Amino acid sequence: MAHDNDADEADDKPGGLGYKALTAVGAAIGTTVARKAVRAGWTKATGKEPPEKPEHPDVRWAEAAGWAVASAVAVALAKLAATRRVAATWRRASGELPPGLDDVE
Repeated sequence: MAHDNDADEADDKPGGLGYKALTAVGAAIGTTVARKAVRAGWTKATGKEPPEKPEHPDVRWAEAAGWAVASAVAVALAKLAATRRVAATWRRASGELPPGLDDVE
């Protein structure tokens, strides 16, 4: 089972900080790509740009909520895909799972 101190334990293992840095870079790239893709998809699907400030009271609730859900899902999936790719690459290169990914439950 995952513990709150798993990240700290990963830092103590060889390569722990390097792995964390790689996952951070991968997640940042994935997030950037996802935001561009979801913005383009929104524009194509709705025929208009996504709301700049969905929290603004003049933006319809359905549009604001739709944008929030679409962008959150796209970003979360992109981060997951990027970090999984880094973990798989780490395992192929080192022959071991990355620090902190020892247990799967």
